[in-house]
Formats: sequence, structure tokens, C-alpha cells
Amino acid sequence: MFSTIARVFKTPDLRTKILFTLAVIAIYRIGVFVPAPSVDYGNVQMCLAQGDTTGGLYSFVNMFSGGALLQVSIFALGIMPYITASIITQLLRVVIPAFERLQKEGPEGQARLTQYTRYLTVGLALLNATTIATLARSGALLNCNVSLLNDDSIWATLLLVMTLAMGAIVIMWMGEQITERGVGNGMSLMIFVSIAAGFPAGLAAIWQTQGWRIFGLVMVVGIAIMMLIVFVEDSQRRIPVQYARRQIGRRTVGSTTTYIPIKVNMAGVIPVIFASSILMLPQILIQFNMPTDGSEPAGWIVWLQQYFGTGSHPLYMAVFFLMTIFFTYFYVTITFNPQDVSDNMKRQGGFIPGVRAGRPTVQYLEYVISRVTFVGAIYLGLIAMIPLIAFVLIGADQNFPFGGVSILIMVGVALTTIKQIDAQMEQRHYEGLLR
Repeated sequence: MFSTIARVFKTPDLRTKILFTLAVIAIYRIGVFVPAPSVDYGNVQMCLAQGDTTGGLYSFVNMFSGGALLQVSIFALGIMPYITASIITQLLRVVIPAFERLQKEGPEGQARLTQYTRYLTVGLALLNATTIATLARSGALLNCNVSLLNDDSIWATLLLVMTLAMGAIVIMWMGEQITERGVGNGMSLMIFVSIAAGFPAGLAAIWQTQGWRIFGLVMVVGIAIMMLIVFVEDSQRRIPVQYARRQIGRRTVGSTTTYIPIKVNMAGVIPVIFASSILMLPQILIQFNMPTDGSEPAGWIVWLQQYFGTGSHPLYMAVFFLMTIFFTYFYVTITFNPQDVSDNMKRQGGFIPGVRAGRPTVQYLEYVISRVTFVGAIYLGLIAMIPLIAFVLIGADQNFPFGGVSILIMVGVALTTIKQIDAQMEQRHYEGLLR
């Protein structure tokens, strides 16, 4: 392993890309701890020490920002505006035919979709920044009645909003720079770093509150979960495709056999993000409708608080599990179109052995996708439930390190980045053999 790492850094071009990636990540992590303008850093730390900010409404977004949200730093919004914009753009391809045509136009169409995603990211960043600034003025951001701003004038608030929005735009730019000039997908690596930054604190909390026995058990379970994720993420159902032999001039082409790789987890972490986001709505309603004068809350608020307020009730877990399964099927349906795959195979003279071209091929692909997606949906649901189960059994934070969105993203990004580095190393090795 160490010899392989040494070979990576001995390759000048690859070494430059890795060092550039690490430099951008270092700048990003430094910005996480730089307070935004007009933010009272002392009040922020006091509220963090006194308030309950380990779970609830903003814990999910705070995880993606690497802790910057609860620090009210210049990078408080993190990468979430870009993630949301990317998901919306993908969903619009199903609703708006123009977006679907752009998707099929190749690199030029993809470039236009990327530009639309950037514009939408700017709009969402401004909207989110306005929300964060408003909550910071009232102290509701950290469940604290103390204002987190030392200057709540309109100009100071506007400056705070523009700074937070520009922070999200700078993060998006840094991610694109990593993709173009570094190693791996920049946005994915930024998310990876943000989530990984919370691992030491999460594991230390388990050690301090539960003892070394529970800590050791958590580590064993965590390693087993990572092995399971690696196994499932690399698993695929290969549908064989055979291309008929064709005569072009004096050349005979075709008569080759390939396959269509159907991943067990085609949806990635998107279903878990969708389910988590929707189940945040009850917490939003609770927070904005809870009486502040000491009076009794309404009956529906009490009901939401009991069943959906903490995330530990069996009803909440059941709804979360079922919604994850639903969104898995929903996302796979809009991203994989059996009709398009069948038409492409037919135009290129390909067919699935034992299956007639046309409608029978579409039905066969739908049958295979449905069965494979069922396994992937159950897998995603179980992985997403691990933090909730850990919260109930050992009282851990709901952002439990080894489970849910965090571990799925970390393992997936790590696998993808390692494969890209390995591919570049193999490419250089083959060039050396040719010389």
C-alpha cells in the first residue's frame, strides 16, 4: 500500500493535482471557522455551550457544512445550495421537455444545464442566507434567546446575507476547480471533507458518555457497515447485450457481446436526503409555532412533537424507512428509462439474448430494474435507520458517524476517488510500456 502511495506522489502531474486538491480543501476548512460580519462570536460560543444543537432542524444542514452553520461562519451555508439546485435540475428534466433535450445534446447541453444549476444555486444561496440571518438576529438558530449579531441594523444584516451567499458561491467555485484541475469530483470531495470533520467529535462523544466497551462495539459495527457498503456499491446486475454482425463495405463489424450494468444502488444517497428533508418539515412547524410566552401549545403541535419531534419514536422510524424506499423507486424511475435503452440498442443492432426487440425488451428491463431496485431500497432504508437505532439504544447523536447519509457519502466518494487515481496510474503505466 505504501509503495503504491509513493508511486502516486512520484508522478509529477498526479502529484500536482493531489496537492492542488489538498490546498483547496485546506482553504475551505479554514473558512469554516472565520466568523461572518456582525456575528458576535462570544454569544455564538455561549449558545453552543448552553443550547441543544446536536439534533433537530439544522443538524442535517450543519453536517454538510462541516460545522460551519452552527459557527455562523462565512461558509455557513456549505454545499447545500448547490446540492439542492442539482437535485431540482435533475427533477426538471422529467417535467420540462427542454431540459430533457439538453440532456441528450451531449457536452454542449450538459454545459447549459450546469449553467442553469449555477444560477439556481445563487438564488437558493440568497434565500437560505436571508433565513439564516433572520434566525441569527432572534437567536432561534441555536435555540438561544440571545441575538447572535452585535449589529442588527438593516445594512449590517444585508452585508451578512451577501457574505453568506457569496460563501456558498465560492464553495461551488472551489468544487469546480477541484474537478477541473484536481483529483476526483470537487463537490463530492467537499461534502466528504465536511462530513469527515465531524467524525472525531462524534466518536469522542461516544467514548466519553458510553465508555470504552460501547466505543469498541461501535467501531466493530462501523467497520462491518463500511464493508457492507463497499460490497453493495460495487455490486451490479449485468444484462448481456449482443450486437448483430453487419457488413460495411468490405469490413465486417459487430457480432460482439457486452452488457448493461445495473447497479444495486442506482439512486445513491438522494432518497435518504429527500426523506430527511421532508421529515424536517414537522420540526420547522414545531419551531415556528411553539408559544414563546409560556402558554400551552396547540394539540397538533404536541402531537407533532411527540411523534416527529425527536426522531426516536417508532412511527417516525417507520415513516422514514418507507419514504426512503419510495424515493428510491421514484429516483430510479426518472433517471433510468428502459424505453430509451431499448431504442438505443435497436438502432445499434443490439439485442438481449432470448428477448425480442421492442416492447418485450422494455418489459424485461423494467422487470430486472424493479427486482434490483427492491434490494437497493431495502439496503438504503436499513443504512438510513442506523443513526436512529443508535440514538435509541445508546443515546448517541442522531448524526451517528457510522450510518445514514454520512457513511454512504464518505464510502462512495472514497471509492470513486480511489478508482480515478488508479485509472490515471494505469494510464501512465501503459504509456510507459508503449515507450
